[in-house]
Amino acid sequence: MNNDPFATLPEVDVFQVTSNDIMDGFPLPPHHFSGMSGVEGGRDLSPHLKWSGAPEGTKSYAITAYDPDAPTGSGLWHWAVINIPANVTEIPTGAGDEQGTQLPQGARQLPNDLRLECFIGAAPPAGHGPHRYYFVVHALDVENIGVDPNATPALLGFTMQSHTLGRAVLMATGEMK
Repeated sequence: MNNDPFATLPEVDVFQVTSNDIMDGFPLPPHHFSGMSGVEGGRDLSPHLKWSGAPEGTKSYAITAYDPDAPTGSGLWHWAVINIPANVTEIPTGAGDEQGTQLPQGARQLPNDLRLECFIGAAPPAGHGPHRYYFVVHALDVENIGVDPNATPALLGFTMQSHTLGRAVLMATGEMK
């Protein structure tokens, strides 16, 4: 697959992200698929994420989840969280629910591409082949990224470009036969 979502972005430091729920390069478990989209066994459960080694000067984090393989011409943003304080280095499974109650104080979910302020699980079209789901923690040089609460994740990405110190990437796959 040649649609690398980072190919045209400036190079930044790399740090580490791990998960108790998903493994880099491996298929997503069923509960990370989308029940809202009718996927059997899907629960729209955001994965646990834990990161370390962020660059010096990090003042906040943002988290995004993106499928560049969605048949939209522009991929699909599944989740975006902004203004995660710099002293936070882990979020629990399910933090991306509609209430966001497990997110750290000050953090905010932006509407995803379905315009829902929550994590929407994987729902690749049946027979479309494997999709890649990039879960990315962005280390930022500002405490508040300053985007409107109704901004799209694409606008967030544009705004973050000049504030990103580092990026930690975990990529899982999903496919519906």
